[in-house]
Amino acid sequence: MEQELIALATAGATTLVQQMATEGWAAVRRRTAALLARRRGDGEEEVERELEQARTDVLAAREDGDEEVAQGVKAVWKARLRRLLAEDPEAAAELRALLDEVAPQERRSTVRDIHNTISGGSHGSVIQVGLVSDGGNLNVQPGGTSPR
Repeated sequence: MEQELIALATAGATTLVQQMATEGWAAVRRRTAALLARRRGDGEEEVERELEQARTDVLAAREDGDEEVAQGVKAVWKARLRRLLAEDPEAAAELRALLDEVAPQERRSTVRDIHNTISGGSHGSVIQVGLVSDGGNLNVQPGGTSPR
């Protein structure tokens, strides 16, 4: 059972740090703060401030190319979630529910860069046509047709 709670805390911390850079962050921050505050007796606003500070640190570090900060933030929240789950195993169901709700949002909010290069001195309109598959690959056939 202990290994299961460790895995859940790890997944929770990983998802938390990943969500810090998405549009869904505000909702995840509120839900996580509510979970921690309700279960541990901390003030919800205080936990939200801590989460927001962690987000600020992660985003600034990523801009600088420093992934170690994100790993450190993840370790801190993993420890905090492990403590919560050890003290209150019933919190596991609530954390799992939050992760299940966030996971589909992660897939929808994935951002991919597409870079195009036109060579050969084209003098007219250029139209890009393609099909985005489940794997996120853009498949374009000459003449603008997509494979089926």
